Amino acid sequence: MTITADARELQAGLARFRHEMHREPEIGLALPRTQEKVLTALDGLGYEITLGQDTTSVTAVLRGQAPRHGADTRPAVLLRADMDALPVQEKTGADFTSRVDGAMHACGHDLHTAMLTGAATLLAERRHRLAGDVVLMFQPGEEGFDGASHMIREGVLDAAGRRVDAAYGMHVFSALEPHGTFATKPGVMLSSSDGLTVTVLGAGGHGSAPHSAKDPVTAAAEMVTALQVMVTRQFNMFDPVVLSVGVLQAGTKRNIIPETARIEATIRTFSEESRQKMMDTVPRLLKGIAAAHGLDVDVDYQQEYPLTITDEDETRTAERVIGELFGEPRLARWATPLSGSEDFSRVLAEVPGTFVGLSAVPQDADHATAAFNHSPYATFDDGVLADGAALYAELAVSRLAALAAAGLPGAGDTAAASTLS
Repeated sequence: MTITADARELQAGLARFRHEMHREPEIGLALPRTQEKVLTALDGLGYEITLGQDTTSVTAVLRGQAPRHGADTRPAVLLRADMDALPVQEKTGADFTSRVDGAMHACGHDLHTAMLTGAATLLAERRHRLAGDVVLMFQPGEEGFDGASHMIREGVLDAAGRRVDAAYGMHVFSALEPHGTFATKPGVMLSSSDGLTVTVLGAGGHGSAPHSAKDPVTAAAEMVTALQVMVTRQFNMFDPVVLSVGVLQAGTKRNIIPETARIEATIRTFSEESRQKMMDTVPRLLKGIAAAHGLDVDVDYQQEYPLTITDEDETRTAERVIGELFGEPRLARWATPLSGSEDFSRVLAEVPGTFVGLSAVPQDADHATAAFNHSPYATFDDGVLADGAALYAELAVSRLAALAAAGLPGAGDTAAASTLS
């Protein structure tokens, strides 16, 4: 049977696994119930398992058993799935809706994890023909906790005994593309993400006598507007910057001028040049406004996730595999990056690899208007699970075969270097 046919045999079990995860979402770096589910799914498949020290990560290494010649080293490929949920109150009405108040798999990480466990089975069934080793990276804490950095520090990229030769990640979407469409883009695929926290420091007083106080509210309001103007006047429109204020807080009652006002914003950039310029420009602008009002301001600008930059050759590899498994009509090549961000960027900064989008929009929904990831109404279709598992597995199989055929020192012989669909 082909790898896609074998994956379809797993579909029902993958859907059950996904539903179990969806009912019990966990947030952050500590996901004990999720880790237990993953370990149960991997049990008996022959993987070498390493658990995270600082997190509930799972690293699983499958040793390929194709004949080797000469050196002991073999090629290695990494496949990654993130496992954490979001602090969102689910409103989808699904029969497997979240049972945890205030938590939801609103970004589809439950699908990622289910697909990678499916790939684990597909690869274990083919280990005697694998021309190298496969590292499975089950990662917590993608949603703002930088879980990838924790796993890299603990050695996930070298878990096979040497640095992996390529890395692949996948992300489902609840909108954007028609159901079942895979999306790729070489180069910058996702923006960087930074966080801005601003505290305007004034002096409180009576609302009827603002001249005897130092009002931080009006200064904060000016700052919000000035930040948007700054983006349009100091940055090239063809190298865009996105700055969105999500928190604006001040005061306790309408006739009291408060002592402080607080602004929190997210900043997305698509080049390292614009990212560095924002780090210089934003504090200077805000401090200038505060000084003009006779106030002080505390500006905390935090770099979060870097640009997600995919390798051109590895992206072509993924596109070829998608075409062979599912046909060219299932592939979309994005002309422009998304303004979302990913800590898989940490992995791609270390080793060649790529990131693939997969539309899990329900088949009866309009992908142009469906609720997007992070919405309490975001709905992801189980129907993509088998295809995602097949793609994960075939990416590993194909890349190991190519590395072996190219004569990587210690790799298996070329007789094993063929696509194992």
